[in-house]
Amino acid sequence: QVQLVESGGGLAQAGGSLRLSCAASGSTFSIMGWYRQAPGKQRELVATINSGGWTNYSDSVKGRFTISRDNAQTAVYLQMSRLKSEDTAVYYCNAGKSGQYYWGQGTQVTVSS
Repeated sequence: QVQLVESGGGLAQAGGSLRLSCAASGSTFSIMGWYRQAPGKQRELVATINSGGWTNYSDSVKGRFTISRDNAQTAVYLQMSRLKSEDTAVYYCNAGKSGQYYWGQGTQVTVSS
């Protein structure tokens, strides 16, 4: 059974940093990533990374956030720097293989200005 468990969310001040972690169990994955959903908005892509290390970022976080994953392909991280109030959202871990995708339960990130 696949399970994704996020950690590392919380409260940060604008301009500060937070690091999110997602531990996957039950499989390894060809692509892993982070999405977020702010109140009243649709869930949106933050960043993804595939097994070859290729990364993709939304324009809103490019240059401020860094995604990485472990060599075992079972964990993904999101280093968030220079946080802004508009980064406030629930952040979800996502992992996929062979056309199937899985979600974590989400972790709240709140940035105070």
